[in-house]
Amino acid sequence: MNALFEKTNAYWAKYSKYEFRRADDDILYLMPAPDAKPAVYDPMNDAEALVVDALNVGRLAMKRGGDKELQQALLEFVAQYGLLGFMTALPTTAEFMNYDAVYLPKNHFIKDETMLAKDYLALFFPFQKPDVYKDCDTAIWHVNIGDQDKPMVAALAMAFEDEPIAVGMSLLPIYAERYDWLATQFRDWAFMIVSSFLFYEDKGDVNDFSRSLYREGISAFGNKAPTYRIKLIDEKPKIVWDFHSLLLTIQTMFGFALTDEKRPLRICGHCNLVFTAGHPNAVFCSTKCKNQHNVYKSRGKKGQDAD
Repeated sequence: MNALFEKTNAYWAKYSKYEFRRADDDILYLMPAPDAKPAVYDPMNDAEALVVDALNVGRLAMKRGGDKELQQALLEFVAQYGLLGFMTALPTTAEFMNYDAVYLPKNHFIKDETMLAKDYLALFFPFQKPDVYKDCDTAIWHVNIGDQDKPMVAALAMAFEDEPIAVGMSLLPIYAERYDWLATQFRDWAFMIVSSFLFYEDKGDVNDFSRSLYREGISAFGNKAPTYRIKLIDEKPKIVWDFHSLLLTIQTMFGFALTDEKRPLRICGHCNLVFTAGHPNAVFCSTKCKNQHNVYKSRGKKGQDAD
């Protein structure tokens, strides 16, 4: 996998603090806090941890009635990695700002197959809208912000000046993502790892109908792929991958991790957290979990013997 993604354009930005904020239509959003500062980083530097953390947030999202716990986990996740970048991940192209309409493949969030670009932008700027106008075929945007934030926005614009315009806009301090969308996306990722685990690990406890459902669910995974280009680097041409969103970075790396035979993704037999196994037969995420599991198992056996 390292060789395949040797050259990637996956840089992303995260803010030092995020908050939940409810809009006038009562929809709950997650966005940078007013006093938060951005930082640019490369998610590929620790792709394994990124995928595992995303899956464990998803495991919380699968629980019913655990909104407070999930919201806290989301706050911690975005502080570590940033928002997912739904705005550039959902359309057929991240270059949608150069067109009048946005085209959307089938997804869990927006039913319309096409939307006017201005209406699509409104989904991600519920509290303050950027001023957008087009000069011929080129889109230009401007944000009315306080003087203290202008250097920060200018620095982000320079860091992502080679990216599609929408990428830079999705990293603005006024950009927001819906809580229910985030919960659904993380839940979908967790469903994939759970389905794979049950399909292969619990063969004796899962009937044919359930196995068929797991197979169909897995087949729906990864309907979008990162774009790539050829670049003349060093002594030979190389593929440069363009992700344009953290969501697509996670989804792509998750796909490779799920099919990795040497370092497979597993669900701990004790704490039920997802972890990257050091060897294919690993059952527990740590020695601590292994020891605790053996203690509980031993106590249970002693109780049965006493009966």
